[in-house]
Amino acid sequence: MNRAALCRATAAHLDLLLPLVEEFCAVDEHPYDEARVRRAVGPLLADDSLGVIWLIGDPPGGYAVLTWSYSLESGGRDALLDEIYLRERGRGLGSAALAAIYDDLRARGITRIFLETEEHNARARRFYARNGFVVEPSTWMAADL
Repeated sequence: MNRAALCRATAAHLDLLLPLVEEFCAVDEHPYDEARVRRAVGPLLADDSLGVIWLIGDPPGGYAVLTWSYSLESGGRDALLDEIYLRERGRGLGSAALAAIYDDLRARGITRIFLETEEHNARARRFYARNGFVVEPSTWMAADL
């Protein structure tokens, strides 16, 4: 794969994206609620104001979801790699996709990217470490509103 194999997902790609999200949920042991996913991806498919969804590969065999936030610690706008999923792993597709995503983020003036991984997913943490991510001493916490 080369860096050109990223395609910004739009509403026209929804039927292609949903099965990939369902597969990701199964692999990452998350419940899949199609109505909830449709509501969540709608604004991201409409424009880049909240983030972007990239389809990975040609034909697409994966996707990445990036969302924007703002942090004093980051010096301004930063990004969250909310999800990345590839059907085929171990062939360099993920690393190539991340390199292209990093280029896009730099072009947007974003200088820091965050992500979270599940404790059980050591393979993902090794992949992220190979691609420049380091474990931070911070602990994420959450509260449902």
